[in-house]
Amino acid sequence: MKKRVLAVLLGGCMVAGLLAGCGGDKADTTSADAKSDSKDSGKGYHFEVVVKSFQSSYWQAAVQGIEQAEEELGVTTNTTGPNAESDIADQVNMLNNAINQNPDGIALAACDQNSVLDSLQTALDKGIPVVCFDSGVPDAPEGSVYATVVTDNGAAGAIAADKIYETVKDKIAKADGQVRVGEVNQDATSANITERGMGFINRFIELAEADGKTCAVVGNDYYVNLVENNGDSKKADIILEVAVPAQTTVELCATEASNIMNKDDTIAMFGSNQVSAEGVLTANQNLNKLGSDAEKNIIAAGFDAGSTIKAAVKDGTFIGAVTQSPLMQGKISIETLYDICEGKEVKDQTTDGYWYDATNMEDADISPNLYD
Repeated sequence: MKKRVLAVLLGGCMVAGLLAGCGGDKADTTSADAKSDSKDSGKGYHFEVVVKSFQSSYWQAAVQGIEQAEEELGVTTNTTGPNAESDIADQVNMLNNAINQNPDGIALAACDQNSVLDSLQTALDKGIPVVCFDSGVPDAPEGSVYATVVTDNGAAGAIAADKIYETVKDKIAKADGQVRVGEVNQDATSANITERGMGFINRFIELAEADGKTCAVVGNDYYVNLVENNGDSKKADIILEVAVPAQTTVELCATEASNIMNKDDTIAMFGSNQVSAEGVLTANQNLNKLGSDAEKNIIAAGFDAGSTIKAAVKDGTFIGAVTQSPLMQGKISIETLYDICEGKEVKDQTTDGYWYDATNMEDADISPNLYD
């Protein structure tokens, strides 16, 4: 992740001075004195926010954080997002519309890290600062993204691998043939999902190899091609099968999960976000193969929260899940834009990921992140 620390006065935002505001070429007839007064109170800043979708309660939790920051800082925000995270073109249009509003800043959760590059260049040219959250844009034009607020997704995926491997380790050791571990990722385009998916894969391989087992990754080409020194799928002790649906829906994720869970050698499953984890659970409604007994059941874990996943963790269908803090990501993104407009230095920030299961869901450091 590229660190962009504002150690000097910021481009169009700061060179224009505290009188002109943070939005660059803003078509605004407000007097300089009036703008200065409004900025002293924090009420002169307006930020556009573009999220990935409102399909899951994850994004509703992020909006709660945005609204908290809005109230605390005295700023205004406008949040938009496509119907589904696979509606990449729709999101790009929304981002372009947000840029055309000439706001003081934009908070962006990009569905696809490559599709927004031209738009980010436009924002840079207009002097509009952008803060990315939930998912970074590694190849963003230099200077366009001032900071990124994300979960350490690689580490978060590794947490799930640790917990699943611990549960199936003995079964792997005793296996007299290949065993299969499935992973359903909702896409192969957004940085957070791909980093999380690879975090799980790389950690599982690391743990297995430490116990003398060989692994091979099969399935979606994007993920397979990211694996270093991939093993031979015909000879490996463990097959890691990665599936990505054609579109981001629970139903299509369920279809991909069913294909893996129906294979006789499958011993574990991981759904790497709310939609894909709910897809695994939807597949299980017909198959009834998930549970907490590694000798009898397919062991599964999810990611994020929501009422469906929380219920599955409580009743043992999932052994647990990893949650992020979408509320804090939304809140910190607006706070960061505010600091930019105040001329303060900003930097990338990471929010924590937490493993939760039936034993700790009510803990003080866990429960606030388990949105419905």
